[in-house]
Amino acid sequence: MLDTKKLEQAFGQGARSRKAEAAHRGFAGAVAALETFYYAFNNRDIDAMHDVWDEVDQIQLNNPVGGIIRGREEVMALYTRIFYGHARVWVELSDIFYYASEEMVVFAGTEHGAFTREGITIPLKIRTTRLFTYRDHHPHQWVQVHHHGSIDDADVLQRYQAAVL
Repeated sequence: MLDTKKLEQAFGQGARSRKAEAAHRGFAGAVAALETFYYAFNNRDIDAMHDVWDEVDQIQLNNPVGGIIRGREEVMALYTRIFYGHARVWVELSDIFYYASEEMVVFAGTEHGAFTREGITIPLKIRTTRLFTYRDHHPHQWVQVHHHGSIDDADVLQRYQAAVL
């Protein structure tokens, strides 16, 4: 049975690392993994980011600048460039709806944030979907297997792509 509801939380710069709680099999564990992702992203913590993604080659990240990236190694390479590059990016996920079963949870919402590089700041509004599944092998925990982000405003998308590339 699929449970669908609005999640009355937001995750951004104040997100906490909740890796230990992400080991809990239930829905609360999936929420802990989601919050840990935003902790890792906004704190530029590559180790925490590594732990929140599954290790299988089929994981996929689709974003407005990097395109379609598959595999943990490629996903981590992207986050390494983001975290250790000259740009600063932060985001907060809000207006979140979830679609949950015992084995997977899809979180869909809107990320608001900013990209800053060389004195130029571009406000971001990204429609975001993240898919988490419970990993039954060691370490047992909720992990992200898919992310899709879209920017609807063509002008903002063009400015963001130009600034990043």
